[in-house]
Amino acid sequence: MLSRLTRPRAVAVCALPVVALVATALFAPLPFALAQPGMTANVLGENKGAEVITISGAKTRTTSGQLRMTTIEATGPDTDVSLGDVFDSWFSTDRAVMPHDAVYPSGQSVKEIEKHNTAQMKESQDAATEAALNYLKLGDDKVKVTLKLADVGGPSAGLLFTLGIIDKLNGDGAGGDLTGGRTIAGTGTIDADGTVGAVGGVALKTQAAKRDGATVFLVPEEECSDAKAELPKGLRLIPVTSLKGAVSALTALESGKGSVPAC
Repeated sequence: MLSRLTRPRAVAVCALPVVALVATALFAPLPFALAQPGMTANVLGENKGAEVITISGAKTRTTSGQLRMTTIEATGPDTDVSLGDVFDSWFSTDRAVMPHDAVYPSGQSVKEIEKHNTAQMKESQDAATEAALNYLKLGDDKVKVTLKLADVGGPSAGLLFTLGIIDKLNGDGAGGDLTGGRTIAGTGTIDADGTVGAVGGVALKTQAAKRDGATVFLVPEEECSDAKAELPKGLRLIPVTSLKGAVSALTALESGKGSVPAC
């Protein structure tokens, strides 16, 4: 025999599965990673006690100003992210919710991901060296460049490595610094032919740049809209698609002559 439920009891009984589902959703792991502004490093100086760029086989310059590569910090590849975590980060300007596979290669272990990121960094450093020496028309059989950046993986420092090598060897080409004495930050991959590529996470990287004193930020042109989304006040965006364009923009910015592109 079925007993008849009063309306309050019926609502309570029906609500129990919903509450259970919501509770499960709140704490169940989701395929996302949470990111925030990470460290920056001046490639013209030292990082953790070691020169980032060391050059032999050619005369180098004493530079002023800074070229700061930027990073984001993300939850680990094996970290569980819940719906509650996503909600908290979704409405925060200094955090971002990103698809897990956009941050870490799918189906790989933590050690495999670390190995992958290290390999990408090495490839980026090799490409940065080749791009810089090609730009300056210097033979890589005579000039040896060593790049060292502790605890950072991936290819997104490529552009800044390349500009750092050029500044140390040639400056602006007319006796001055490529930075013009400014603190300039940026991000972007680099190919040996000088092509600059997108990297992701630029809205967080601009915040890291501003936090660490930058007034100018070099951004891959295709990521201009992302960079403008949460752009800190007082940080100037310069879009770039190539190494030649980046050098030209910095030279124009320093001299006050010529046009400087904007997003």
